[in-house]
Amino acid sequence: MTSSKSDFRLLAKLCFLPFALALLVSGCASTKTTAPVIERVSKTKKAMPRSKAAADWRPQSYTVQKGDTLYGIALEHGFDYKEVAEWNGIEPPYIIRIGQQLKLASATQSTVVVTPLKSAMGVEEVRPSGEEGMLKTQPKAIKQPYAPQAEKLPAQAEAAPVKPAPVEENDRPAEKKEDASVDDDERIEWNWPAAGKVIAGFNEASGTGKGLDIGGKSGQPVFAAAPGKVVYSGNGLRGYGKLVIIKHSNIYLSAYAHNSQILVKEGQNVTKGQKIAEMGNSDADQVKLHFEIRRFGKPVDPMKYLPSGRPS
Repeated sequence: MTSSKSDFRLLAKLCFLPFALALLVSGCASTKTTAPVIERVSKTKKAMPRSKAAADWRPQSYTVQKGDTLYGIALEHGFDYKEVAEWNGIEPPYIIRIGQQLKLASATQSTVVVTPLKSAMGVEEVRPSGEEGMLKTQPKAIKQPYAPQAEKLPAQAEAAPVKPAPVEENDRPAEKKEDASVDDDERIEWNWPAAGKVIAGFNEASGTGKGLDIGGKSGQPVFAAAPGKVVYSGNGLRGYGKLVIIKHSNIYLSAYAHNSQILVKEGQNVTKGQKIAEMGNSDADQVKLHFEIRRFGKPVDPMKYLPSGRPS
């Protein structure tokens, strides 16, 4: 009898064992913590907005100092000297006096033109009042007895739908066009003005390193670094010798100094790479080209604008 009970208990345990194992596995599976799923997002750099051109630092007027010339004042402020002469009523030979006040912008240039914003129907948006405030483009309404419920703004008046007129280029605010102009003035593709080794770099702090000095041989060609208009051709600026100045935009000028011969005239339009002079040593201690790029009249480092590979 005792043996039968033991056998029964053993059999019960054996039968229960698979069930217990299954229960154990199920419990483990239900309590197992799954690894967190992390969404990998590629961190691409945010596109930097295009930097706007630096503000024009130039004053509206300038007081003539001792040693100044009209040519030098124009170069230092990034203008054509003939423009400055015209703004101030100065005739050839362009004599100026110490203490003289010169305007550095014409009246038309300093005037700000404001273009009013237009509505979709092509009329100025003015919030009207009363019966005369109805927009002229709407159909003539029949006069009804006054009722507070019937008073509506003109934009809400019951009328035939009017298809909005397309917004033309001329309808955009003036400041948009001005920004585009500034951007265009900044987009200049520069090239090296001459072949040769750079024998002196840009160092504005020294007072003399306002550009690059490129060594070469007498008579070697000097080229326009970018397309533009010749605004000066002569030897009227002390320390530059025979000099050519080209205006490329409302922002940039370039200067080519110490030439032995000048091949272009004032007012002449030139293309990038066009021969404009021959290298020399006028008002210099050796044969070289002194080359400057000026932004709003201030010298900037030409190496930041010229292509990396230069002719040798």
